[in-house]
Amino acid sequence: MLDFFTILHDNGMLLLMGQYPNGPLGGLLCTLVISLLGIVFAFPVGLLLGLARLASWRWLRIFAACWVYLVRGVPLMMVVFWTYFCVPLLIGHNISGFSTMLCTLVIYESAYIAEIVRGGIQSLPSGQYEASRALGMGHIKALRLVILPQALYNTLPSLVSQLVSIIKDSTLGYVINVPELTFAANQVNNQLLTKPFQVFAIVALGYYIINSSLTWFANRLERNIANKRLNQRTDEANVTAPLVLTKSQSQ
Repeated sequence: MLDFFTILHDNGMLLLMGQYPNGPLGGLLCTLVISLLGIVFAFPVGLLLGLARLASWRWLRIFAACWVYLVRGVPLMMVVFWTYFCVPLLIGHNISGFSTMLCTLVIYESAYIAEIVRGGIQSLPSGQYEASRALGMGHIKALRLVILPQALYNTLPSLVSQLVSIIKDSTLGYVINVPELTFAANQVNNQLLTKPFQVFAIVALGYYIINSSLTWFANRLERNIANKRLNQRTDEANVTAPLVLTKSQSQ
């Protein structure tokens, strides 16, 4: 047990932030930064793909479906390699491992976010869209003001859960020298040589604490949303019941 505390005391800053400020940001902070940037940039791409999956134009639906099924059908490691070799060819110069992994996460996670958005929209009653159009709203305005706010609110727990997946996926940045937490742990292990179990147990515990906290938060969000829906249904029933009773008495 003392070995764990000794490793944390001697190498805690390396595991937390890598060689920063004397070098690039790394460790746990690098993992969190690349994961948060990944979901921030992947969300608008996934939102557009999710809307495209439901578009009235057939060619747009086919394009979005091909993107989603292709990306979800291959291992993330393959997307890492494609990005690592193809992006420099497209832009004409090399990019850092951090930028490569960020592009990979945006490409890969956008496909999953697209399905989350599509499911959130399809879960809404069709009467929401029809009522919006009946009030004179156009298709885009109905989506922007009525459909998307409700759908995205309902998908918040799934988006938080997707952040958990992104944090775990970011560990593959190790193979292209992104100085994230796993990379930093390997540096510590190479220095110590005799305590690999203790080093990677600390890393595993760190991932577990972060991801279990986010999972708890997602579950809490889901319960709050479910309770809010139940309260809305109850309020609607309480308003409707006197009206029905009054109508029956008048008859």
